[in-house]
Amino acid sequence: MSRSVALAVNGRTDIGQVREENEDAITWFAHPEQPFAYVVVADGMGGYSGGSLASRITIQTLSLCFSQLITPTFLACSPEQQKLMIDAAVRSGIYKANHAIIDAKADNPDFAHMGTTVVLTVVWKDQLTVAHVGDSRAYHWSLKGLTQLTRDHSVVQEMIDAGTLTEEAARISEVRNHITRALGVHDDVEPELKSYRLTDSALLMLCSDGLTEYLDNHQLQHVLTTHRPALECCYRLIDEANHGGGKDNISVGIMEVTVGARSSVAPVAPSQAVDDKDTTIRRNQNARPS
Repeated sequence: MSRSVALAVNGRTDIGQVREENEDAITWFAHPEQPFAYVVVADGMGGYSGGSLASRITIQTLSLCFSQLITPTFLACSPEQQKLMIDAAVRSGIYKANHAIIDAKADNPDFAHMGTTVVLTVVWKDQLTVAHVGDSRAYHWSLKGLTQLTRDHSVVQEMIDAGTLTEEAARISEVRNHITRALGVHDDVEPELKSYRLTDSALLMLCSDGLTEYLDNHQLQHVLTTHRPALECCYRLIDEANHGGGKDNISVGIMEVTVGARSSVAPVAPSQAVDDKDTTIRRNQNARPS
């Protein structure tokens, strides 16, 4: 007997109201036959189109790693072995993306300062894996409330942890965008990786800091609680950030996890293909960088 899990995913990235280029990238996928899905959000940095290249390298590299995961060998393994294989795929994908960015920097001097954050969730049955590098975030929402699953790798987060800065002050700090960990900066990068068991139906929300600069956790919870269909929360959240000013690119991915009663029949997971097209949905053509 196994717990019934159905998965559906959606995502969107938006250039915002000020930036001339979208350096964010997002990809998502749900397997058409197995209860397997993932979302990846990357927030590039570096200018000269470098940030957009770094984020694009990251989502493409991780997508390739995950596309090779669901094999007959994987399906024949025990849950414990499957978890280890997922963790290995996450770490391998981040390692490969990091070195691909470094190689691209070596090939073009204009990309010398490029890098990217990354946050991802992978769900296999009722097992959730979350990994991140930088200040892009993952959240879990259920009827019990909202939980932030990641802790920013940033200067202001270190100050909050040390008790020298409040979370309210961090939102307007001049160093709020200074991150302490990113892909493409050093040869070795260590993702923060966590695993959870999904026992109830929930929404998983991933985003770049272009969203959390404008919406705090209480506001995020309000949208995830009240806006339906749930997968369209990504559009609503991006609209809210743009109405707040939209000074940065904004990316949001939503995974809807429906956990049912124990059943001897595995469900077929709804799927959303990875979208390789430009997913910018709105831009104020009159806006200019401040």
